[in-house]
Amino acid sequence: MTSIASQPGGHVPASLDPEQAIPSLVAQVYESAPAAERCHLVATLLRPLGVLSLVAIANGIFAKIRFRNAGQELNVRVDDLQNVHAADMVALVHHAQQVSVETVDSLVHLLTSSGGLASSAAAALLIGLLVQRARSRRSTQTQADDASLDPC
Repeated sequence: MTSIASQPGGHVPASLDPEQAIPSLVAQVYESAPAAERCHLVATLLRPLGVLSLVAIANGIFAKIRFRNAGQELNVRVDDLQNVHAADMVALVHHAQQVSVETVDSLVHLLTSSGGLASSAAAALLIGLLVQRARSRRSTQTQADDASLDPC
C-alpha cells in the first residue's frame, strides 16, 4: 500500500480526495496501533453497520465479529483481529463512510484521546482530513439551510 504519510514533508497534496485518502490513512493508523487500540478503532467503525452489509466486506471477517457479539454490546477482542489486515480496514472504512460518514468523522475523538493512535504521521493527516471534511459538510449544510429560508 502506498503511504500517504510518506509524501514529501508529510503534507497532504491539495488534489487529495478525502473520500479516498481517509480509508488508506485509517488502515495505516490501524497497522501501527497497539492491539487494544485496534479493537476500539474496529468497534467504532462496526457499530453503525448491520450484519448483512458486513458479510460483503473483507470476505465476511467483520460479520464474524458481529455474529460473535449477537444480542450483546459489541466487544471486539484482540483475537478477533488476528486476520484483519490493512486492505480489510480500507474496505470497512469505505463502507462505513457510505452508511455513516459521521461515524468515520468521530474517529477524531478516538485518535486525539489515545496516545497509541495519535502518535503517527498518518494519524495527524487523518485528523486533519476528518476535521476539514466535517467543517466542509457543516458549511454546506448551513448554506443549504440559509437558502431554504430565502423567500425569493
